[in-house]
Amino acid sequence: MPLLFLQFIDYCNRNLHQLMKSTSFLFYFYLLLCLAFSGWAKSASGPSTGLEELFPGTLLDSDGKEVSKDVIAGKTVGIYFSAHWCPPCRSFTPNLVKFRDKNKKSFEVVFVSSDRSSKAQMDYMKEAGMKWYTLPHRSESANALAKKFAVRGIPSLVIVSKDGKTITKNGRGDVSGNPKGALKSWQKKS
Repeated sequence: MPLLFLQFIDYCNRNLHQLMKSTSFLFYFYLLLCLAFSGWAKSASGPSTGLEELFPGTLLDSDGKEVSKDVIAGKTVGIYFSAHWCPPCRSFTPNLVKFRDKNKKSFEVVFVSSDRSSKAQMDYMKEAGMKWYTLPHRSESANALAKKFAVRGIPSLVIVSKDGKTITKNGRGDVSGNPKGALKSWQKKS
């Protein structure tokens, strides 16, 4: 049914010029219909969340299999920029694994790898016990996130709300300095 309305909206857009030449009553009536159906058609597909905008591409599990983005819906998300070859990353990752596993009902991690290959990325995830999700190696989505959050070094943990709004770019400091209170603090800020 929404397809019908989308076709109607397309028809409205194509014939707007002709309507403008006709009587103003018809024009305004037609415009009102177009606006009403346009809003209805957009809401019929469901509201989009900020998380969907942050992660428009594929999301993978720790086995490299594609998963639905529903796995992160309604949760505070940590976007973890890291790599196996990075000693500070290998030092921080076990702390993040413990933190995530303890809080997995309301917190999830999405890994953005700086590893040299997708094999190295998946090996790092297995070796470190990362049971969370990742973006495909060097994907457009991964590059866009690094650019959006101006990531200059790793490890970096950016925390976003369930609506996709940035809570902090210093999630690493929060997890290291206050592992028991970090999640509560983030949820208060979101």
